[in-house]
Amino acid sequence: MANADFDVSQLSDSQQSALGTYTSVTNQEIPAAVSLLERSQWNVQIAIAKFFDGEAPDPLEEARASLASNPIPAQTSQRETLLNGSPRFRGQSRGPIRDPAPRIVPQSETRSIHRLPFILSLFLTPFNLLYRLLSGSVRFFNHLFPLVPRLLPGPSNGTSRERPQRDAASRRPLSPKETTSRFARQFEEEYGANSLPFFEGSYAQAYDLAKRDLKFLLVVLISPEHEDTSSFVQTTLLSQEVASYISDPRNKVILWAGNVQDTEAYQVSTALNCTKFPFAAVVAHTPQDSSTSMSTITRISGLVPPASFTSRLQTVINQHSAILDQARTARNEQQAARNLREEQNSAYERSLAQDRERARQRREEQEGRIRAEQEKKAKVEADELNTRKLEQWRKWRAQSISREPGPNMKEVTRVSIRMTSGERVVRRFAVDTDLEELYAFAECYDTLQQQNSTPVQKPGGYNHSYGFRLVSPIPRTVYSLADGGTIGSKIGRSGNLLVELIDDEDDDA
Repeated sequence: MANADFDVSQLSDSQQSALGTYTSVTNQEIPAAVSLLERSQWNVQIAIAKFFDGEAPDPLEEARASLASNPIPAQTSQRETLLNGSPRFRGQSRGPIRDPAPRIVPQSETRSIHRLPFILSLFLTPFNLLYRLLSGSVRFFNHLFPLVPRLLPGPSNGTSRERPQRDAASRRPLSPKETTSRFARQFEEEYGANSLPFFEGSYAQAYDLAKRDLKFLLVVLISPEHEDTSSFVQTTLLSQEVASYISDPRNKVILWAGNVQDTEAYQVSTALNCTKFPFAAVVAHTPQDSSTSMSTITRISGLVPPASFTSRLQTVINQHSAILDQARTARNEQQAARNLREEQNSAYERSLAQDRERARQRREEQEGRIRAEQEKKAKVEADELNTRKLEQWRKWRAQSISREPGPNMKEVTRVSIRMTSGERVVRRFAVDTDLEELYAFAECYDTLQQQNSTPVQKPGGYNHSYGFRLVSPIPRTVYSLADGGTIGSKIGRSGNLLVELIDDEDDDA
């Protein structure tokens, strides 16, 4: 397909943005959209207006193409120029003429009401009341004596000319959809129930639907004041043959009808070159003219028999159906290519999202491993630092442990301590020695055996906590530092103690 071979990357960023905006509104194939945007100088609003309203042919390009395909001999150039200037001969050289059918959006008929200033209206109130009183009296007199106004000269005797004006004034302007509903209601009230599938919407909506779905828009315009309107509706439009053909969904006909007394129907009659009532026209997409054109492919004017009306509709629809089928096939292929491209893009986005998720998981796993290694390294360094500070604290504390009392000192406590290594140590302490001194002796026993005379400073930023407790086995008694006291008051003259390590579970208990 041409759409699949077209490379959008050749366009600039602004052109690609304009193309995306245009195709999202019109749903047109890419090559035709690019061609229309180029003819519109890449103005999205102008291109959308050309797509919906139809694009008029370029006279300069047509003249160049005509001159290129039909070269004019030198000796007959003047005669050919005069002939080509005539619409009749120019149409013969170019083939059948299809009048473009524009998209009609009626302008609302809003009448502005000018109110007088309050002071002026108050001043004119007596005159207004007098005028209403006199006009009411005249109407009442005319009602009592209807023959008198006809005998008087003047414009008052032309009552027949006032009735159409009153009818036109009483026909209140409505929105396009309400106008269509009013027409269908009045049509049914006047001609009875029928099976005609009138389109319930404005002409522009029916026009857009026919253009989007590649259907035939049958426009029927009637004038209630025309003498053939009633005969056309009853004998032709409401005939079983015509109604069945229009209602058959296989013919793809959209029926839009209107009363030319309404603004929208009147503007449509002017745009479709209506010259005689009753009037019917078939509007369809003509891709041979341009990718956005809508043209009037046939007109049926005047009172036509049902067979002739159906035959003309069938002939023009059969002739143009092949063109619309080709356009529909191309549009379906273009839509299929667009769907395939969207599916490919969606699959690519899903694959890209999966790759991103896997990359994120790998990155998180790697960051987790690095974080665990860093935490492990920090813990090892913290343990090493704590071990060094503990050793330094033991050396510092061992320097301040008092010496063992001599044999001549009577007020002592003899303590037998069984270390965690199984070694039993016996030492005497003064009875007034604090219990913490006994804990420090058990903590620094190995350091005291080294007999290091070098002074050591207390490690900074270190708070020592004893990882054991001293326990008397029989009876079991725990000598806790939290209870305080001296060795003599806690143990007495002698005692056998065990160094019992404190586990984390013991701390929780």
